[in-house]
Amino acid sequence: MPDWFFAVPYQVVAVQSTPMADPHIDVRYVANLARIDLSNDEVARFGTQLEDVMGYIKKLGEVDVEGIEPYTHPLIRSNRVRKDEPASSLPAEGFLQNTPDQANGQLRVPKVVDA
Repeated sequence: MPDWFFAVPYQVVAVQSTPMADPHIDVRYVANLARIDLSNDEVARFGTQLEDVMGYIKKLGEVDVEGIEPYTHPLIRSNRVRKDEPASSLPAEGFLQNTPDQANGQLRVPKVVDA
């Protein structure tokens, strides 16, 4: 992990979800929402796969997580931000001596937007 990486901490809120009334997923409806054309074989295969996934999700809902603190990242990181203190900067002459094009003490750049 690079040294410049930092995570901004935020509060994790547990959300109580209600179980689905009907665990069956209408594959054709979802495919239509996604603008995907599926054959009958694909609808049957994806329907079975989605029902398996929903079964695994239901199984995860049965796990006892009492006393386990939620987290958002597997590594514990803290902000690595330097103090915001004034410091001397490069003088304009030093900056402009390294520019490919300048005029009137300013950096000239190519036009990027047509008016």
